[in-house]
Amino acid sequence: MTVLELGLVGKPNTGKTTFFNAVTLANAPVAGYPFTTIDANVGVTYVRSKCPCREFNVVCNPQNSKCFNGVRHVPVRIIDVAGLVEGAHMGRGLGNRFLDNLRMAGALIHIVDASGGTDAEGRPCPPGTHDPLQDIDFLEVEIAMWIRGILAKDWPRFARRAKYEKLDLVKEISSRLSGLGVRTAHVAEAFKLAAVDHSDPERWSDDDLLRFVTELRKVSKPIMIAANKSDVPTAESNIERLKSRGYLVVPTCSEAELILRRAAEKGIIDYRPGDS
Repeated sequence: MTVLELGLVGKPNTGKTTFFNAVTLANAPVAGYPFTTIDANVGVTYVRSKCPCREFNVVCNPQNSKCFNGVRHVPVRIIDVAGLVEGAHMGRGLGNRFLDNLRMAGALIHIVDASGGTDAEGRPCPPGTHDPLQDIDFLEVEIAMWIRGILAKDWPRFARRAKYEKLDLVKEISSRLSGLGVRTAHVAEAFKLAAVDHSDPERWSDDDLLRFVTELRKVSKPIMIAANKSDVPTAESNIERLKSRGYLVVPTCSEAELILRRAAEKGIIDYRPGDS
């Protein structure tokens, strides 16, 4: 069975590793300062889905998931990578290591401090004094620039060869980026969305290339926002602002979820992930 792989991304000190521990019941180190996570933490969590056993009125015995009262818990691999800071695509912070760990992630969960209580570098600041929208903007740029850097290597020679040998540019680009989990369908869709001329890649400007990889990231590694620290009063207005920008936003409180999971693990309470 192929297990979906998700990457947990975000700047340092937003509760990313606490989120990882909460969904996987791991014990990755957590601290209130940047770059607590250096090597990626890898674990398995589960997403809920209606189990076919109820529809067919049978007793199920799943081999690769769990069933609780007709609700199937499907495994998902989670990678918690080092915090991302501006300039990561150029190697700043733990940038290169961070980005390489995301290569095969099919989607990304961006852990954002919705309270606005950590600055751009991940240092604590008074809640409400930092704009979490800035964190989203810079992270999307960093990932796009990372993909651009891979594709731009030998681009003039590649573009010239593709043009004069009349190569299928969609297949050629998907082949070059296959190590990132990029498929042919992703590239074809990105061409449509970016509205670039794929008949003559030699004429592409830097802006054309950046526009293309920006759309390619959206279709090959979509991002959802986990608006963490949603229990802090300053988070509510920021969450509404995030939603108004069209993002898929889920308010979260990683610390509270972790407490519930640990209590359930010890038999203190009856709680399963996703219960409300």
